Amino acid sequence: MNRRRMLHAFKAAKEVGAYTDAAVLQEAVDPQLYLSRNLLPQPFHLVCAKDTVITQLSGGARIALRDSSVNTFQMSVGDIAYIPAGTPHQIIPTDEGVCLRYMPLDAGLVGTAWYCPGCGIELERYEWEHVNDLPAAGFYAQACARFNADLQARTCGTCGTIHPAIDLAAYDWKDER
Repeated sequence: MNRRRMLHAFKAAKEVGAYTDAAVLQEAVDPQLYLSRNLLPQPFHLVCAKDTVITQLSGGARIALRDSSVNTFQMSVGDIAYIPAGTPHQIIPTDEGVCLRYMPLDAGLVGTAWYCPGCGIELERYEWEHVNDLPAAGFYAQACARFNADLQARTCGTCGTIHPAIDLAAYDWKDER
């Protein structure tokens, strides 16, 4: 994706897919904007080391939060959600939509976390250092592939429930790292 001084979000959204989280402004802009066009539920909870803000530009979504005093936040066009540092959150679209994620240039660690569908405890978490110049989708694809391949990571040690494998083909993520 080409970075711009001014963002025409809906034009740029035609170039991105599910949870691409591609940086769209020039490199030195802080906070940086990351663009996605989403239709499918995010297959994990995202955990950011620093605070992040999500803006819903079109469509609608529900944001499910863990380890927070707020469990869900309903998003419609124009809504903004503040996600405190370290709060696992999952975007679940109610309609296909375009959203922007605001993150600092020095975002630190970012991770994916999965929870047991039976009892709700955290099953697995993969973390990496955020890279401003690469779409996050490549990191998401790698984390999901690792989770899919590790039956022990997908099996709850408390209740024995096995988390289903993630259909990576549905997301069409490309590893651009």
